[in-house]
Amino acid sequence: MSVDGEAVRPGTEANEPGWEVDPDDEWGVAVITMVGRQLKLLREASGMRAAEFGAAIGYGEDLVYKVEGGKRIPRREYLAESDRVLGAGGVIAATWEDVKKVRYPKTVRELGKLEAKAVEIALYECHIIPGLLQTPEHARAVIGAAQPPYSPDDVERMVAARLARQSIFERSPAPALSFVLEEGVLRRPIGGTMAGRRQLERLLEVGRLHNVVLQVMPMNCDTHSGLDGRIELLKFPDGTAVGRSDGAFNGRPTSDPKHLRILELRYGTIRAQALSPRESLTLIEQLLGET
Repeated sequence: MSVDGEAVRPGTEANEPGWEVDPDDEWGVAVITMVGRQLKLLREASGMRAAEFGAAIGYGEDLVYKVEGGKRIPRREYLAESDRVLGAGGVIAATWEDVKKVRYPKTVRELGKLEAKAVEIALYECHIIPGLLQTPEHARAVIGAAQPPYSPDDVERMVAARLARQSIFERSPAPALSFVLEEGVLRRPIGGTMAGRRQLERLLEVGRLHNVVLQVMPMNCDTHSGLDGRIELLKFPDGTAVGRSDGAFNGRPTSDPKHLRILELRYGTIRAQALSPRESLTLIEQLLGET
């Protein structure tokens, strides 16, 4: 259910624009295949060879074949230039609305859909700042530190996907959001001092929203019920819910009412052990002043 703390590695080819299509992503494959077929039909109707067309839009012949064959996710610039050169009148450029969704890994899209439907989201994170709260600099530093490393293209792909999920803060009516973070995580200046400052400022900004409760688990807490790892709970308008915990039910998402009650009990206990929302914001302000 979550991708914030685990690798989601799409295929890559160094120094080549666009991204490979995940063969297990049926919807993504269908979208890119359809777009590629349209491009090929329009190119052939114009009488242009692949090499000639590639030169006209500023890309290589090999990439043209891959995009037309549904093997590569084109960037927005590729589609815009193709539309211009082929005189498609905006038809090809308009496909970006679907293509831009496919560029995000399937697991991220699925999580984003759940978050977009949820009326309540509760999250305890023990090792990192949740993706919903990360600044672009922080996200880029976290993803860029993965081993083995992502290519620069894939780092940007993952950052864009993570930031896209933050549209949840713009929803109306606003969902109820609850976060519990570890003080030790906040003290780690991921990405450098300035990036660390901007991240703390972002936490203060979000923590002051009317629909957000943000708490910090202090390092001097002598009783901690979250040592088994992260917990997340999402509740939906129809009364259903889904949850996951690193230390329960093999770490897999669950909708079982008994399992959800256990996760709710654990999360509620962690919240009770953490600093209050006001104390938490005061601590973050202090940390910001120390940087």
